[in-house]
Amino acid sequence: MRTEEDEAWDEIERRQNAKPRRIDDDDTMVYRNDVLEEVALVIEQFRIPFAADTVASFAALVREMKR
Repeated sequence: MRTEEDEAWDEIERRQNAKPRRIDDDDTMVYRNDVLEEVALVIEQFRIPFAADTVASFAALVREMKR
C-alpha cells in the first residue's frame, strides 16, 4: 500500500531525474524576451521620479538584454 509520503518521494525523484532545460531553447527565449519587454514597459511609466531621458535609457538597457 502506497502512502502520500511514498508518492511525494517519487515526485521528488522524478523532478531530480528530469532533463534540465537549456536557456537557449526557443520557447524559453520567447518567454525571456516577453518578460524583458514587460519590464521595459513598466520602467517607462516611472516618469515622475526620473527625467524622461533617464527613463528612456533604462528601458533601452533592458530591451538590449533581449536575445
